[in-house]
Amino acid sequence: MKPQLADSVFIRACRREPVPHTPVWYMRQAGRSLPEYRRVREGVEMLTACATPDLVVEITMQPVRRYGTDAAIFFSDIVVPLKAIGVDLDIKPGVGPVVGTPIRDKAGMEVLRPLEPDDVPYVTEAVGALTGELGGTPLIGFAGGPFTLASYLIEGGPSKNHDRTKAMMYGEPELWHELMERLGAITLAFLRVQVAAGASAVQLFDSWVGAVAPQDYRTYVLPHTSKIFAGLADLGVPRIHFGVGTGELLGLMGEAGADVVGVDWRVPLDEAALRVGAGKALQGNLDPAILLAPWEVVERRARDVLERGRVAEGHVFNLGHGVLPSTDPDQLARLTGFVHESSAR
Repeated sequence: MKPQLADSVFIRACRREPVPHTPVWYMRQAGRSLPEYRRVREGVEMLTACATPDLVVEITMQPVRRYGTDAAIFFSDIVVPLKAIGVDLDIKPGVGPVVGTPIRDKAGMEVLRPLEPDDVPYVTEAVGALTGELGGTPLIGFAGGPFTLASYLIEGGPSKNHDRTKAMMYGEPELWHELMERLGAITLAFLRVQVAAGASAVQLFDSWVGAVAPQDYRTYVLPHTSKIFAGLADLGVPRIHFGVGTGELLGLMGEAGADVVGVDWRVPLDEAALRVGAGKALQGNLDPAILLAPWEVVERRARDVLERGRVAEGHVFNLGHGVLPSTDPDQLARLTGFVHESSAR
């Protein structure tokens, strides 16, 4: 990592080092709320956009230019590595990832071969171009966590209750662990490609893992997630772990080996710090819907997040999930400025 990146406020906060102000970036900051994003994506399917380096660079840069965030998040999708190894899937607008042939037995798993860097040349190209353009602003690489990927593959698409997923997890544990093993290896390879190309940090989004009870997380998910974080340790980049509805899992998510635990909006950060325990930074956690309220409300709630975040050993300000499509970009620009100014040490 370049010295200027290692000294950036975002990387320092991830490492629990002193910072001049609380760094801020937003999940889904490069996305549907930006008119410039909608313009460049017009008529371009999501997976095509993710495989077009020029588009990836432009979309990743848009929020950094507009908001002055302290980090950029690589524009991609959690199913990109699955598509790259030949899984029959597509992202349907308004629905999400849809899998042509769901994986529900051992034979179905054969499609999940290891990911090689040559499978995703567009990722290497885009990350390389971005690190040149971003200068001293770190780029966060990302991937989907194995439970979330498994759920899409088993259900065939988004699911409310993850019932088929849990049926395999509880009823066919050997099959489940083999699936998670393969997905964990693909995820690790995908993250390593991004870091090798120049990403300064990585985030593992296990979006739907909050559907699992703590004892089941420990048995069926934690070993695989831990292997991913352990497999990144030699790269020396901060590792962030985030899931939605994971209040009951925060301690276990900390145990998995990340340097930073992302917290959704349901648990106040001072409480989250107690659950996660010592030796970790926290990221979060303003409710994205608060940005739809008048500025006075946003300011009050953001101040509260910053106050509670002081309890943590390191704090990266973020939303508790992704930016909502109906968010006014001016609110986010104002929020970024507010976080920087009001947290200045």
